[in-house]
Amino acid sequence: MAVERTLTILKPDCVKKNLIGEVTARIQKAGFKIVAMKMTRLTEETAGGFYAVHKERPFFGELVEFMSSGACVPMILEKENAVADFRKLIGATNPAEAAEGTIRADFADSMGENIVHGSDSAENGRIEAAYFFPESDVVANQA
Repeated sequence: MAVERTLTILKPDCVKKNLIGEVTARIQKAGFKIVAMKMTRLTEETAGGFYAVHKERPFFGELVEFMSSGACVPMILEKENAVADFRKLIGATNPAEAAEGTIRADFADSMGENIVHGSDSAENGRIEAAYFFPESDVVANQA
């Protein structure tokens, strides 16, 4: 199986709850390698651009407002089967439906404030990663 990359964003609620270290530790313990990472604050424009795929959905405005409400931490993760394994690690979007022991089940308060974003496919992972990181910022193949 080939190594994949996926994008995650530790959302503003994760940062506000001071969970960056805890969530990052879980990601690393699950075998993911962090190949790019930064802390940033999205504007409404950049959040809207990132989530443009949801523009017609009723929750779009709330999502953009939330994602631009504070600092967040986007990361590119690398691992075999990264997308599926990461989605399993974080759990269902609705924390009430997330499996016990997943990041969202343990830390998220609601479907809207669910601690972490995870790409839903390898292709979207590439597109989303490029939104935050030029390839020159990705540190890969380190021993």
